[in-house]
Amino acid sequence: MSYLQHPVSADRPARIALLGAGWIGSFHAESVAQRVPGARLEAIADPSLPAVEALAGRLGVAKISGDSADVFNDPDVDAVLIAAPARFHSTLIAAAARAGKDVFCEKPGGRTIGELDAAMEAAEAAGIIVQFGFNRRYATDFAAARKLIDDGAVGTPQLLRSLTRDPGTSAGIANPERIPPGTIFLETLIHDFDTLNWLNPGAVPVRVQAVADALVAPEAKDRGLLDTAVVTVTYSNGAIAVAEANFNALYGYDVRGEVFGSAGMVTAGGPQATSATSYTAAGIGSATVRLNVDLFHDAYTSEVADFAEAVKARRDGANAPAKAGPGWADARNALALALAAARSAETGQPVEVSSVAELRAAEPELHFVGDAV
Repeated sequence: MSYLQHPVSADRPARIALLGAGWIGSFHAESVAQRVPGARLEAIADPSLPAVEALAGRLGVAKISGDSADVFNDPDVDAVLIAAPARFHSTLIAAAARAGKDVFCEKPGGRTIGELDAAMEAAEAAGIIVQFGFNRRYATDFAAARKLIDDGAVGTPQLLRSLTRDPGTSAGIANPERIPPGTIFLETLIHDFDTLNWLNPGAVPVRVQAVADALVAPEAKDRGLLDTAVVTVTYSNGAIAVAEANFNALYGYDVRGEVFGSAGMVTAGGPQATSATSYTAAGIGSATVRLNVDLFHDAYTSEVADFAEAVKARRDGANAPAKAGPGWADARNALALALAAARSAETGQPVEVSSVAELRAAEPELHFVGDAV
């Protein structure tokens, strides 16, 4: 039976297959299977079959495979959620496009601008949806900050800041040998770069200056692992931004954003689990979050819910535009910043972003559910 022969029903959930059964893939699988009413986890594929079998058994998924081709050939699959290692992202997006499957892809969309552009050109030619996993846009406080900016609360943005401090372990980075070189720019700070781009609407990054080092795990520096970085970004509207990251914040998972402008300032984020604070003889304290999936639990869920609604809208021929966000331009702008920052850190010199890619301001994304903006 071909895909086009399947009956169309407006109340039929978006049937999503997971590609990549690792840490974040497993969380997304739980969201699809348990937390997003408009979605169904149709299949799971990963070369590591034991991981697939364990996850599928826990979530009650019957279709499993060690080969993504089985998912692409399955007419019961409407869309794929790509949570494989970053080096496979662009190839899997292109394969999904050839199969006519909509795509949710974790960041980055590719390791180079050429990889990402080729994948997205295939997606555009196929008319599929591609949404990227920039989850901070779906966090309530970050979304509220963006709305305040849109409403003029800061006036003209002048100074921006975004930071990511991963808790690591009390003894340092866990398993540094498993962290690929370039991770701090392509997989950690890329969230901060997207956040800065998003909180400075209408502007694009122009120039980057970065410094990075291995301060947490110096023994891993000789193979390219950098665990601490500060990046300064100059934007086309004159605003100056700073992004910073470190892989060993012992006090908790710390993600924050700030925009200061001609009329005021907005802030978002922080490591506290709640606003409850204790005042005792031992001092003042509050509980902190230790995992990304706890800090951004609802944001991760909302972005997948958005995607599921967009998939259903396109599949069922709804009048609403079948578009989820963030999209190609967002992923491209963040990736260009990451690559420029990596080059600057290596050379010690400022880098013009145009030497990496010609950028344009991304269009505002359209949200279907979980819409806090």
